[in-house]
Amino acid sequence: MRSRLSAVAIEFVLIRSELTLSAARRLQVTDLVLGIAAGALFIVGLLRVFFFEKGASYYFHSHAFLVKFSLFIIVGLLSIVPTMDFLSWRGAIKARQVPVLEANRRRRVTAVIHAELAAIVIILLCAAIMARGGWI
Repeated sequence: MRSRLSAVAIEFVLIRSELTLSAARRLQVTDLVLGIAAGALFIVGLLRVFFFEKGASYYFHSHAFLVKFSLFIIVGLLSIVPTMDFLSWRGAIKARQVPVLEANRRRRVTAVIHAELAAIVIILLCAAIMARGGWI
């Protein structure tokens, strides 16, 4: 989860700065790392729920887990928005040109990244609640 939080935080910093060719490349790489980390976390998490730890019946009766899992899915769906923009830059970056990011798209991507960060903080709070055996 820390790698996912770190990647989203890096995206947040990079998208707020001036978009240069270097920053655009870093955003693409960071987004790739974010996707890989999210996929790995999802697979490991499902393995833990269904095959290890306390079992699926325990987790699916925990309100903290349900909030955490729901937010994880929502963050994954939200992350499609910046990913699509970053992927659209491939041609410009390959041509060694700074990609164009209109003001309204930048605001949208920034808002999505803000929402992702807020949701990840809530996910971490739910994990802490679960670790203490609370909110079942």
